[in-house]
Amino acid sequence: MVSPMTPQSFSPFSSRFSCQLRAGTVRYGDRLVFTELDLIIGATDRLALIGENGAGKSTLLGVLAGTVELNAGDLLLDIPGGLAIAEQRPMFCSGTTVSEALDLLLAQLRDIENRIQLTALELAQAPESMHPVLIKKLGQLSAEFEARDGYGLEIRLDAALDQLGLGGLDRQREVAELSGGQRARLGLAAALSSEPALLLLDEPTNDLDEAGLNWLEERLTAHRGALVAVSHDRTFLRNFATDIVNLHEGKISRYGNGYEGYLSARAIERERMNAERLAWEQELERNQELVAANTFRLAQIPQKMEKAGFGHGAFRMRGRDHGAKSRIRMAKERLDRLERNPAPRPADPLRFVHAFTDDELAPTMSEPILRAESICLDAASRPALSIESLEISAGDRFLVSGKNGAGKTTLLRLLQGEYLVQHGILWRRKGLRIAHLRQEMREGSNLSDSTLNVVAAFAGATKNYRDEAIEILLRTGLLRPDELMKPLSALSLGQRRRFDLAIALSVPSDLLLLDEPTNHLAPELVEELEIALAEYPGAVLSVSHDRTWRERFAVAGMRQVEVLVGGKVLMKN
Repeated sequence: MVSPMTPQSFSPFSSRFSCQLRAGTVRYGDRLVFTELDLIIGATDRLALIGENGAGKSTLLGVLAGTVELNAGDLLLDIPGGLAIAEQRPMFCSGTTVSEALDLLLAQLRDIENRIQLTALELAQAPESMHPVLIKKLGQLSAEFEARDGYGLEIRLDAALDQLGLGGLDRQREVAELSGGQRARLGLAAALSSEPALLLLDEPTNDLDEAGLNWLEERLTAHRGALVAVSHDRTFLRNFATDIVNLHEGKISRYGNGYEGYLSARAIERERMNAERLAWEQELERNQELVAANTFRLAQIPQKMEKAGFGHGAFRMRGRDHGAKSRIRMAKERLDRLERNPAPRPADPLRFVHAFTDDELAPTMSEPILRAESICLDAASRPALSIESLEISAGDRFLVSGKNGAGKTTLLRLLQGEYLVQHGILWRRKGLRIAHLRQEMREGSNLSDSTLNVVAAFAGATKNYRDEAIEILLRTGLLRPDELMKPLSALSLGQRRRFDLAIALSVPSDLLLLDEPTNHLAPELVEELEIALAEYPGAVLSVSHDRTWRERFAVAGMRQVEVLVGGKVLMKN
């Protein structure tokens, strides 16, 4: 277990630092993002903000930064050392140059610097009677500027840009000409260089190479103030977070003891839910049995019994068992309460469905199920690809690596059978079935039709009846009951990713092709996905930049396939 990073020293403004969100509510039109949120951030806190895509994490960062207004509630800030935010998608006005963008991103320090210059000029021109006031003001501004090492800003900024691959960037170039990743790194460089008391980062590890990641973590280790970061990067979460804040369905839950503490607490919560569900089911069954038993007993009592004594015998005989009616009534009332307030049903553990069930078709672990030889795809409308020899056996684990654009996704699509092989051989074992979790949203006429709702699309993709599709989806826990009737087009990226994962889990397969499987999934769900893969007996080819994913599969003996720039595919170890 890696210990979370801790600041090297306390901020000089720690004694005055205060950041509190009280009963915060934000809505956009009819959409309620979150409501009644309470969050307190300490002077040296290191918080990781996690949750599904669309949960409102970036919005919450914007509230803390003052760029998103609350519809209700209060944000109480007293941060003498200032704050800085590095957004995932920073926006700038048309025509803004890189230099101007950096000035905007560093506005707080630039403002202090300008006020120092103006105050110094005013002091030089003011009458002597004003000197004490202006000298005091100049001293306060200088102390604030020096506390944030303002005089070393340009050196830090140049170093940050260089470490993030932007060192040679023309400062007079328009920001609009930069890629989204370059703009995000520009914002990250500025935020880290400004030495704020509160640093807000939105997915800071995205689009960083190994050198950039190492530099980022070194800078965060040296950061003296508070830190709040939105991230799905589990290695990053383990390294820096002291507390995990989970934003879910408009509410937040805070967990201490870092990422491992969060996982432990969530495991305990799941055990409690399982126990509550089991107790509910047992109580439901007990009351159903009470109703049935007492109903049967009541039915056996004669309606009349001839007996002397002016007819009182029949009444007395019936009266001896009048308690059966009372017990039936009470049991039915309890049944009604239980059915109206069911304990939440915990999701089943994720599990991939294995296809080979026929002993005659099932391959042994060493038998090949797919072979590609002497294949050459040209670059028409896709990256070129060249495979001399690639063989996949049942139970194999392959990690596909290579630079962006080299052809990793093309390789998975080729193995899926999307491209016509005109040069070379692509052989698949008889009966082989492949499940493909794509990096992008699923394509195909039956799924891209915006009129299809989730259940109809899932039933079509998995070849199940509607009621079976509903039951399977609910068992996975990947989508909520109220999401099942939504059109596919209305799903968020996170919801759509979980929908695609539900299909990959539910379609029988012997070969899984996973293209960036951790994208848009909450860290806890990725942990469950790794467990499901460890139990899956079929073969797996995985493309992933997730550091924890790669490390764990390397430990598990995953073999390497590298796609070089130019499309040449190499087998390793």
